[in-house]
Amino acid sequence: MHILVVDDELSMREFLEVLLTRAGYQVTCADSVPAARAVLGSPGVDLVITDMKLGTSQSGMDVLRAARSLEDAPEVIVITAFGTAASAVEAMREGAYDYIGKPFDNEELKLLVQKALEKRTLRRENVSLREHLVPGAGMVGVGRSERMRAVWSLVEKVAPTRSTVLIHGESGTGKELIAKAIHLKSPRAGQPFLPVNCAALNEGVLESELFGHVKGAFTGATHERPGLLAHAGEGTVFLDEIGEIPPSTQVKLLRVLQEKKVKPVGSSSEVPFQARVVAATNRRLEAEVKAGRFREDLFYRLNVITLELPALRERVGDIPLLAEHFLERQRKELGRPALHFSPEAMAVLSAYAFPGNVRQLENIVERAATLADGDMLTLASLPPTLRGEPVPAAAATPVEGDVPLRSGFSLEHHLDDAERRYLLAALSQAGGVKTRAAELLGLTFRSFRYRLAKHGLSEREDEA
Repeated sequence: MHILVVDDELSMREFLEVLLTRAGYQVTCADSVPAARAVLGSPGVDLVITDMKLGTSQSGMDVLRAARSLEDAPEVIVITAFGTAASAVEAMREGAYDYIGKPFDNEELKLLVQKALEKRTLRRENVSLREHLVPGAGMVGVGRSERMRAVWSLVEKVAPTRSTVLIHGESGTGKELIAKAIHLKSPRAGQPFLPVNCAALNEGVLESELFGHVKGAFTGATHERPGLLAHAGEGTVFLDEIGEIPPSTQVKLLRVLQEKKVKPVGSSSEVPFQARVVAATNRRLEAEVKAGRFREDLFYRLNVITLELPALRERVGDIPLLAEHFLERQRKELGRPALHFSPEAMAVLSAYAFPGNVRQLENIVERAATLADGDMLTLASLPPTLRGEPVPAAAATPVEGDVPLRSGFSLEHHLDDAERRYLLAALSQAGGVKTRAAELLGLTFRSFRYRLAKHGLSEREDEA
């Protein structure tokens, strides 16, 4: 393990170098903030030990911020004989692992170093594990289009920060994937990533999920339960479909984000939390604010940094890359390394509009690989909707005379019938999972549920 020691006193640098070298660590010393940045500019530093006061104009806080801004940020221990309790707390808030005051006990320092390095090792292992187990984690960086390169560039910049991030994009564009990427590339990678679909839960359940509840808070609350914000620790809470939360919950969420404290349902006391909040929506919240459906103050609290995800039809050059990526996953899962697309099948995929975006492409590739008799995925391997002439990305609307109309034609009945068929098709493609079917159609869960009831499909699907 490589440790960087930063102190403007030569005697202290030499002492720490000897102490830590004898403990089996590789040690590099720096006497100033610029010298420390030069060392941090080269990969391989696992831990930084810095004095809080460095000369007359520099500070260990500058070293701390430089270290924590790195993609693979090392842990930082601050040593001080000059700072107050407030400066130590500030260092912890900025991401320091811990602090220790001068004069310190050698064994105490070595134990602190050992624990800090253990945390770093655990964080690295968790990142590696999540990259293998988290669906979509390996997709980070897939896409050569200019717009996706801009997205991933912004992910790299915002991940190490504490800022709240709002992700906007159509259903299926990969908003949760981006949120996971931000989490995995941040110092919080070793902590939990907890997603919640705000559209899938009613008001009472959503508040209990987010804020927690005490025993007896409501019927069925037989025991105390911490909410996701508190349970996440220093991890990340992902609020998907944030535009769907009701007004009363918006008020409570705003206060929580402002105060960094949550009040469990039924409790009179507040609980602090340290989790980062990342939110996502397929709605334009600016328009929701103007329409009076979303609080303006909450919008500005969430909209610190915005990530705009393009629809797949807006980056058609990425379709072959994504299709190959998903097929590689199927090769491993199915144990069929020779699976490949025929040129005709890939051409059809590349020309399709994908109303369900990346998620729809992933489902299509999985279906094709699973049902394929041979190693080549041909046109016959693709769903019927993709065979023959592909749907153009921006089909022209019919002009007068293009559509023959017969006597007795009812536009209302025609549209109702078409809507019903699309609902059934989405349910079939989503395997009966309503939230997924809603996403395929670009609808909110509540809107999808309303349309099911409108066509008398709710009971039928529940029975199925």
